[in-house]
Amino acid sequence: MLSQFTPKLLICLREGYSVRTFTRDLLAGITVGVIALPLAMAFGIASIPENVAAEAGMSPPAMGLYTAVVAGFLISALGGSRVQIGGPTGAFIVIVYGVATRHGYAGLATATVMAGVIIMIMGFARLGTMIKFIPYPVTTGFTGGIAVVIASSQLKDFLGLDMGPVPPDFVAKWQAYAENIARWNPTTAAVGAGSLALLILLRRLVPRIPWGIATVIVGSFAVWILQLPVETIGTRFGEIPRTLPTPRLPSLDPTLIRELIPEATTIAVLAAIESLLSAVVADGMTGGRHRASCELVAQGLANIGSVAFGGIPATGAIARTTANVKSGAKTPVAGMIHAVVLLGVMLFLAPLASHIPLATLAAVLLMVAWNMSEVGHFRRILRAPRSDAAVLLTTFGLTVLSDLTIAVGVGMILASMLFMKRMAEVSEISDLTSEFRDEGDELAPSDDPQAIALRRVPSGVEVFEINGPFFFGVADRLQDALLGLERPPAVFILRMRRVPTIDATGLHALEDFHRKCQMRGTSLLLSGVHARLMAAMRRFEFDRKVGQANILPNIDSSLARAVEIIHGGRAATPEGGPTRP
Repeated sequence: MLSQFTPKLLICLREGYSVRTFTRDLLAGITVGVIALPLAMAFGIASIPENVAAEAGMSPPAMGLYTAVVAGFLISALGGSRVQIGGPTGAFIVIVYGVATRHGYAGLATATVMAGVIIMIMGFARLGTMIKFIPYPVTTGFTGGIAVVIASSQLKDFLGLDMGPVPPDFVAKWQAYAENIARWNPTTAAVGAGSLALLILLRRLVPRIPWGIATVIVGSFAVWILQLPVETIGTRFGEIPRTLPTPRLPSLDPTLIRELIPEATTIAVLAAIESLLSAVVADGMTGGRHRASCELVAQGLANIGSVAFGGIPATGAIARTTANVKSGAKTPVAGMIHAVVLLGVMLFLAPLASHIPLATLAAVLLMVAWNMSEVGHFRRILRAPRSDAAVLLTTFGLTVLSDLTIAVGVGMILASMLFMKRMAEVSEISDLTSEFRDEGDELAPSDDPQAIALRRVPSGVEVFEINGPFFFGVADRLQDALLGLERPPAVFILRMRRVPTIDATGLHALEDFHRKCQMRGTSLLLSGVHARLMAAMRRFEFDRKVGQANILPNIDSSLARAVEIIHGGRAATPEGGPTRP
């Protein structure tokens, strides 16, 4: 069990770490560090309102860098993937901005620490494999919604709108844009449009070049050479600090903790989903296999470490992880070098970073939003069954118009209900007796020695079979089957040989069905109950209610018991009272 929590870094070092491997990790780490630089600052600016950062004595771009340095280093050093790159990502922007707006940075730091603890608990409980059960329409819906929110939040900087703080609510945000659109800055809009055009060209013509940092360099150089009057990181936020802040954890207020449970849970689930998806993508590219439990524990520790140094929530970043693999990374050392490169930029190149135009960073985030939107996948799900499309659109709409926490919760509830409905539809209830009487020997299969068509069913006996899981939806159909009979049979045999599982609702429904059979003077026999179902019935004490003598191993013993009941002139019930034959 301990091996599940051994960091991949230790495993790689045990296998042997050569100079050649270090060289490849060094080049990959430098490359990814350069790619991560503009993204870290852009995610910080988009996630933290200016007034919240000012109250905490920090600047949004610096907070993004702190996250990439601290969380990025810890995720690589302690994680369960060889090539995972961690840091701030676009998926967190919506939830982080909302928490910071409502509760300030102290509230955000508290929620992130809580999320870190939740992620660690998920890891120690080995729940990493459970992430795969989150339906695809739900993840596509909220990532598409996040992309729309990110894109809409960048219009102020992209167009240079002369307006106050951008409202967090989506509708209010667009109302504010409509009121201030006439106050746009043509110069800023030109820088933003030019940066976006350059991004698109670089991605299409020379995809190997890191499009983010290349665009930032070109945009910054153009603004400096032409002396364009546009806002930069320095003019709005001041110079980026050249050191990491002194680490300290937030004071945990019990009242605030209770209020932040939904937000902390959402942050934890998002971090777990994105980190494990990123690790799966990396496995597909490298042929390796990550350790989900170890990765979750590392993600939890990294989030706690991030806010200790004034950062924001972090997780595995799919795009940066992919770039790391393509750059030749072999071990987690590459991810650690990527964090050191970002720290070096803070120590030695902070004044240069202050000249980056905000319009250019807005263009970078617009491209990130487009990548997150997965328009092609969105369209395909819309062509899927209507139930999946409904889950997608509901999650998407709630993410954009309401709140990500509500969107994920409602999406999961809808998806779970649809899953239960489909499972109920998969299970079949067949009236074997009437089919045999209608079709005769045509239904006699040669490959099933237990087929009812090969047996003589006495008069007054009805045989039904359940094929599939026994849930509440199946139970309702079973009740309908009993009511649909012209007259109550003396014995009702329910074959359960093909029932793989039964839940508490199914057991309760089966108990209710047995009670209705008693009221109608019918004996209920259960045929072919295997060990797992029998154990569930014993725990529910249903075996005592229906009677051990009425739970039979196969159809032959069930028919024999039915003959015994009919000839005995009484329905076999555990209470033993006389009933109608």
